[in-house]
Amino acid sequence: MGAVGLRTLQLLLLLGAWRARGGAARCRVTLVLSPQKATGAVCGTSDAFHDGELAALRLRVGRHEELLRGLQRRAAEGGALESEVRALREHSRGLSKRLGQLRTQLQPEPGAEPDPGAEPAAALSLLAERALYAEAEARRTAARLQQLDAQLREHAQLLSQHTHLLGRLQRACASPDPVPQQVLPLPLVPLSLVGSAGNTSRSPDQTPEHQRDQSLRQQEPPSPPLPTGHLAVPTRPVGPWRDCAEAHGAGHRQSGVYELRLGRRVVPVWCEQQQEGGGWTVIQRRQDGSVNFFTNWQHYKAGFGRPDGEYWLGLEPVHQVTSRGDHELLILLEDWGGRGARAHYDSFSLEPESDHYRLRLGQYHGDAGDSLSWHSDKPFSTVDRDRDSYSGNCALYHRGGWWYHACAHSNLNGVWYHGGHYRSRYQDGVYWAEFRGGAYSLKKAVMLTRLVRW
Repeated sequence: MGAVGLRTLQLLLLLGAWRARGGAARCRVTLVLSPQKATGAVCGTSDAFHDGELAALRLRVGRHEELLRGLQRRAAEGGALESEVRALREHSRGLSKRLGQLRTQLQPEPGAEPDPGAEPAAALSLLAERALYAEAEARRTAARLQQLDAQLREHAQLLSQHTHLLGRLQRACASPDPVPQQVLPLPLVPLSLVGSAGNTSRSPDQTPEHQRDQSLRQQEPPSPPLPTGHLAVPTRPVGPWRDCAEAHGAGHRQSGVYELRLGRRVVPVWCEQQQEGGGWTVIQRRQDGSVNFFTNWQHYKAGFGRPDGEYWLGLEPVHQVTSRGDHELLILLEDWGGRGARAHYDSFSLEPESDHYRLRLGQYHGDAGDSLSWHSDKPFSTVDRDRDSYSGNCALYHRGGWWYHACAHSNLNGVWYHGGHYRSRYQDGVYWAEFRGGAYSLKKAVMLTRLVRW
């Protein structure tokens, strides 16, 4: 028996044994091979043989099932890929169509010789246009970045300035006593003083704080009742003079800027030669908020501003003037309704710097109400020289320099708020408590002095 026949016989025997497993009784089979291929009988046990073949078949069936599931997954993925391929083919056909249109546009006119470099040239031209556009966009972006950088530097500079100013204020406000003081609430003007000089029932003005309102400045009356500086006509008669009364006695009756000799200095001042009999030296003027009066001791000592506008003559010059004889003080006020008031003190002088320019006042007369006698005999205080009677710093609260007590019934060197009534944490406006109250910032205020007898 050949090898093929032997293999076929074995498979038939296996198949028969497998079919007989259901109901037939198992038997032992002995196979006798051909004497050409085997010299003796070959015997085997069918149970063990059949179990191994069955396990192998089950393993193969499991592998085929796994392969089938893999093929199903690939078929599903193939459907998605097929959709993508169709979309890509549609896109390719669209690109081909667009390319054909571009080639048609780039074809030379009939009769013209074909230019083999026309299509590349057109493409290069298109790329050049895109490059120019990108370059222009880059330049615009760079310019915008430069603007932002400049704004950033400006804001950083402002922040540095504010930080420096805050540090100076903190150092200036620090008491020389190392023991920290308790911060008490700022004493406000008593309600009995507010409006006692005929305060009107005008509703509060909601205009925001603004110290340089040009449009409203143009609406001011051409002839204000208070002495006002005129920038266009500076008056500088021959001098220097001892005081404005001497210039008035010499025949100079026009109000303007005069030069006075005060000690070793020649100081320009505004002489009021027409109102109230003339001969008045203006030592302070508030009229438009153009000058910041929230400054330090040195500025208040030497003076600041311009005599033909808002200015403060200076504590030392005022001391020099009032030390040359008996002087009187006149204060002229005006509210935002155009109503004026005056306060007159029959004697006025400042002590020297060694006594902190202490205020000396005489008897009050006038219709504005007396809001300065409470400050008499008090030293002058600024944000960096706190000499008031209050445990806190009145100059810091009221944002000015004044002969503060605890703290103020008048604050003519405060913040010039536009519109009269103002809102602030503290009473820091230009106010005279007996005239319109501490919550009303006056439009104009002028302080003048002259010799009692001249």
